[in-house]
Amino acid sequence: MLLRINPQNPQKRLINKVAEVLKEGGVIAYPTDTIYGFGCDIFNKKAINRVYQIKKRQHAKPFSFICSDLKHISEYAQVTNYAYKTMRRLLPGPYTFILPGSKLVPKIMLTKRKTVGIRVPQNNICLAIVQALGHPIISTSVGFSGQEVLSDPLQIEETFGPQIELTIDGGSLVNQPSSIISLLDDQPEVIRVGQGDVSQFL
Repeated sequence: MLLRINPQNPQKRLINKVAEVLKEGGVIAYPTDTIYGFGCDIFNKKAINRVYQIKKRQHAKPFSFICSDLKHISEYAQVTNYAYKTMRRLLPGPYTFILPGSKLVPKIMLTKRKTVGIRVPQNNICLAIVQALGHPIISTSVGFSGQEVLSDPLQIEETFGPQIELTIDGGSLVNQPSSIISLLDDQPEVIRVGQGDVSQFL
């Protein structure tokens, strides 16, 4: 099902509808500030496994997830003063930060090093969804693992519609992924250069 939501002022009724789909274990395609992503509730292992199957992705590669703000991040990751100041300066924005995961994070979302990738995108739709749901949703590009990322909501619905519950049309996106920055041990390391400016970390 294709659902059009206003990117500037997301309609509360529609956001609540999306949150209900996620609460019931649904998988959605939704816009961020970089690319369209597959999303589901991080506490629903069955839904997460479905996303792995849809993407044809190995379970050894955990997904990152979206929090609504810095306070929300501190519930799901161990945040030092340095990490907090860095993220406060750059979020919301096109960055994924690697941090040690907290005990709240399900095992399926942790790497072998017990780390997590966390985003707070500058996109009203996905932030409203996370707020309505009450906890994070996973974030992984719409497309098969290692292949082209789909950016057109109609194309996403045509390709993946039968496998997911909902495709949100939030307009066209630049379709370049976020920059990934590791903040482990307060030693910033650029893992991937994407939309976010990484010059301060080089």
